[in-house]
Amino acid sequence: MTNLVNEKGIRLDGRRLDEMRKIVARAGVLKRADGSGYFEFGNTKAIAGVYGPRPIPKFLEEEERSVLNVIYYMAPFSTKERAPPGPTRRSREISLVIKRALESIIFLEEFPRTTIDVYIEIIQADASTRCAAINAAAIALADAGIPMRDLVSSVSVGKIDGKIALDIAGKEDEEGEADMPVVYFPRRKEITLLQMDGIMTKEEFQQALKLALKGCEIVYKAQTEALRKKYEEIELDSLVQEIDNQIN
Repeated sequence: MTNLVNEKGIRLDGRRLDEMRKIVARAGVLKRADGSGYFEFGNTKAIAGVYGPRPIPKFLEEEERSVLNVIYYMAPFSTKERAPPGPTRRSREISLVIKRALESIIFLEEFPRTTIDVYIEIIQADASTRCAAINAAAIALADAGIPMRDLVSSVSVGKIDGKIALDIAGKEDEEGEADMPVVYFPRRKEITLLQMDGIMTKEEFQQALKLALKGCEIVYKAQTEALRKKYEEIELDSLVQEIDNQIN
């Protein structure tokens, strides 16, 4: 088994235990979606598209709220070994997890008898895929103009070589002792989802949770900056068009 952390506390990819991989966040990356988002942690990359609110077959309607439909899947080329096409048991389970995390922030009651569809594709996977998926989906929902209480942000924490680490990746996911994805609602300082695979002591769990919230705040800043950048560009384009119209 590979040593995941050296004696100086440095991980295989050169990061410290409390250090995240490079983050990239973008809004409005799909032209034909009502809203879209892109998010990456290093070599884990997710893209999300939102469609709706739009009509739904009558037998699926809910009278007092919109139906949130989340579909998560991994592209066949996203992993070293070709991922199976179509939905799998794992993808269905993660879709449900993401749906629950997002339902807590969307004002679904504003759009009764409709559906809001969120499609998320992992185009490259190197652990923490559900976290990247949630972050991309939150950006996409905001980009679509869906009324929300706030964005949600997600990171993973884990236990590797007996030490707590932020943003699990690569062999850390395969050989680590524990993995814990966390979803955070920054405005209310609430955790909306927490899962754990593995075992931690109470003290380790508290340390991991504190580290996760720190990471979620970093993600939240990247998400809001991505949305701000998009709309600043839109305003600039509108101003240029207005000036051009006045000149001509």
